[in-house]
Formats: sequence, C-alpha cells, structure tokens
Amino acid sequence: MRPRAALFDVHGLFLREYRGEVWVGTLLRLMEELGFTAEAVRVALSRMVSHGWLASRRVGRKSYYALTERSRRRLDEAAARIFAPEDGKWDSRWRILTYSVPEGRRADRDRLRRELMWLGFGPLSNSTWISPAPLFERAREVLEAQGLKEYVALFSAEHHGPAADRRLAEKCWDLAAINQQYGQFIGSVRPRLLAARQRRSPLPDNACFAEQVRLVHGFRKFLFVDPGLPASLLPREWRGHEARRLFREYFDLLSPGSTRFFVAAFAAAPDRPQDQAALLAWLRRAARAARPHSLRTSLSGVRG
Repeated sequence: MRPRAALFDVHGLFLREYRGEVWVGTLLRLMEELGFTAEAVRVALSRMVSHGWLASRRVGRKSYYALTERSRRRLDEAAARIFAPEDGKWDSRWRILTYSVPEGRRADRDRLRRELMWLGFGPLSNSTWISPAPLFERAREVLEAQGLKEYVALFSAEHHGPAADRRLAEKCWDLAAINQQYGQFIGSVRPRLLAARQRRSPLPDNACFAEQVRLVHGFRKFLFVDPGLPASLLPREWRGHEARRLFREYFDLLSPGSTRFFVAAFAAAPDRPQDQAALLAWLRRAARAARPHSLRTSLSGVRG
C-alpha cells in the first residue's frame, strides 16, 4: 500500500461527504498507524494537490486539506460499488461504446481506456467496449471531461449468439482470474475475522483503524478488475459473493473503534470551528443510513 492510496482510503472512509477541511497533523497521525513517515505523507499530499485530487490552505503555519469535487465524485462511485447491495437483475441488453481516437491523441485514448475499465466496461475488441450496466450517462461525463465526444459512438443492443451471453462476458473479462483473486482475499480475511471475534477483549481503537483501512484497501482493488456483472453472467462458483460478505462483516466489526480513533485525531482549523460539528453530523448520518450497529455505536459516546 502506497501513501497516496492510503490517503484515498482514509478520505473515502471518513471525509467523503464532509465538506470541510482536515489538518495535516491529523493525517500524519492517522498515516503513522499505517507505517508511513511524515515525509512520505507530505510528498503524497503535495502530489495529490498538484493532480487536482485535494485542495490545500494554510492558516498561520498549519496546512489544511479538503477534497475537490473530482475526488469526491470518484470516492462516491467507489463507495456505491463497495457498499451497495448486490443486484442480480439484468435487462439482457448490452451497452456498447466504440471509439476512433486519432493517433496524435494516444495519451487521451489510453486515459479513456482506464476510465472505461474503472466504470465497468470490458473490451470486446481494441476499440469496442461493452457493459451490461446502464453506464451511458457516466460515460458521457467522462467523454465530455476529456474532450473526446466526437470520436465515440454509443449503442444499446441485444446479443443473439451464436455463443451465450455468459461466454461473451468471459471474453471481455478474465473472470477465472478475478475469481482466484477473490479466493485469495477470502483466505486472508476469514482468519482475521475469526480471530477478532474470538478475542476476549476488543482490539484497541488504533488497531481497528489500521486494520479497517487495510481491509478497504484490499477490497477496493476489485473495483479495477470486477465490473459487477449480474448473476446470469457469472461463473456458477463465484467467490465474489463470499468475499463481499466477509468484507462487510469485518468492516462492521472494526467500525466502532476505527471511527473513535479518527474522531479523536481530528482537529478543525481555528477559523472554522464548525467543521468538528459538521464532521460528526455527517458520520452520524452515515451510521443511520448504512450500518446501524457499527458507526452508530462508535459515535454514541462522542460529543459534537
């Protein structure tokens, strides 16, 4: 895990919908629990600002950071895919995107491919990508942002063979390899979950925080390889269901201590004292909306 990735994970867990700032000292304290030096964290923060993922502000000699709209959107997408319930329904229609980007814009073409993979499209051929999900609106936003609309065409169609839809999915995504990765994730998380359940006393809050960030980081990698296909397109022995169940159980188990540790480390800017209350209010809303017995429990004794 690299510092920038860990910073994304921390922001996604605790700061995604919060509209205020976080003190660099808070981030340094949190990242220390993950084994990162202050120098490595500051370098990562500087690069995230220069790439448009974070905005920075100085108050006296202290630095404060906030998510940009770009990074908030990306984290919202990630959270929706990680925590949304699985839906096996499908309308049996494929969304098709084809492009013909000039060779002089090769970098833009490569960036488009990465964005299509992130959204959940799979390559049917070099310039034809497909998805069973209704992703056209989001795809249009990506094309608009990259200035590539004139080079792309979008279609919606039914597949009439000769192979089955499941075979088509296997052609566009390496489902066997993804399934194997899920098996490795299960093999790593299951014993840690069982050990945590069997402990006579709960893990310290700082250990819960570090373990939860590492858990999210490990599961978040699947967003780049698993398009979230409907059940009818998946192999019969799909291990992604078990991996998601274990992830959610362990995540909920760690949430109370992890959130307490984050709140204790958080410090608002002196000219924005309302940020402390805003952060706690958002965390409470998230607790009510998502996991009623995890974050809610962790915030029950916190004032704000």
